[in-house]
Amino acid sequence: MEQTPRAPSFRSVSIVVLALFFLLTLSVASLADPDRWKREWPKTEFAKHSVDFKEILSGGPPKDGIRSIDHPTFVSIPEVKNLADTEPVIGLVIDGDARAYPLGVLTRHEIVNDTVGGIPVTVTYCPLCNSGIVFDRRLDGKVLDFGTTGKLRNSDLVMYDRQTESWWQQFLGTAIVGELTGKSLEMIPSRLESFANFRARAPAGKVLNPRGYGYNTYAFYDTRPRPYGFFRGELPKGIEPMVRVVAIGNEAWSLPLLRRKGVITKGDLVISWKAGQNSALDSPEIASGRDVGNVVVQRGGKDIVHDVTFAFVFHVFRPQGVIHTQ
Repeated sequence: MEQTPRAPSFRSVSIVVLALFFLLTLSVASLADPDRWKREWPKTEFAKHSVDFKEILSGGPPKDGIRSIDHPTFVSIPEVKNLADTEPVIGLVIDGDARAYPLGVLTRHEIVNDTVGGIPVTVTYCPLCNSGIVFDRRLDGKVLDFGTTGKLRNSDLVMYDRQTESWWQQFLGTAIVGELTGKSLEMIPSRLESFANFRARAPAGKVLNPRGYGYNTYAFYDTRPRPYGFFRGELPKGIEPMVRVVAIGNEAWSLPLLRRKGVITKGDLVISWKAGQNSALDSPEIASGRDVGNVVVQRGGKDIVHDVTFAFVFHVFRPQGVIHTQ
């Protein structure tokens, strides 16, 4: 977009707006406590919880202030006009049903409740953690659907299910507050990949309608030296906190290492990297974000559950885990 010489740059405006936003939300976070939460969450069973309430901060928005997408609309690949080949999507294929969820949409909504290949799923993305995980939303014979609490723990999205209003840690897929505390959702293999890569492997796939999206509301976040002040945990040693890592269970491999090697193998585990995917958390326009590449993780030739997240996230949620850097 062209601007007059006197107009402030998009970058400077973004920085000012974000600074004001986070100053406000941090002040809100300091006021958060279970007694206040009970007024907004009368159905949540706060007597049951597996974490210290002091670890849960308000992110600013109220319950459902960040709106999940509960009735997603899709377009065919030939109908997509405003999604660059290198823009990132969460690609999901179940029983031949292939769908792509652009991060340009997910940075604004964070959760999509959908049914893919006959399986009820929840597609989630936490921008502050760059954590994109797909869950089977069936649990104990019931189908759950999810929304955002407006809360964060260790900078990670805290979701809630609308059936019991229990609170769930997105990175772990585990309920941490409420009736379902201790229960876990099954994670489903997916890929954080470029639109071009998704199109190549699923030419008949569908794309969550990206019209009107494509701008990064977290501009320049992933080039910061450390996460925003929502994070109060211990930072990892031997690796910068904002470096991306490929997390698989209690092990993670740094993206710089994978980028240098191209392919990393461990037994029948194969992790590969190829260029051609924009960061969704860099430039204000996602299609102009720096290249962070595409990661594929397979065991025995089949995709497995993994997450391409930040080192600080893996460390705080997997404190006994190992990050390989060389």
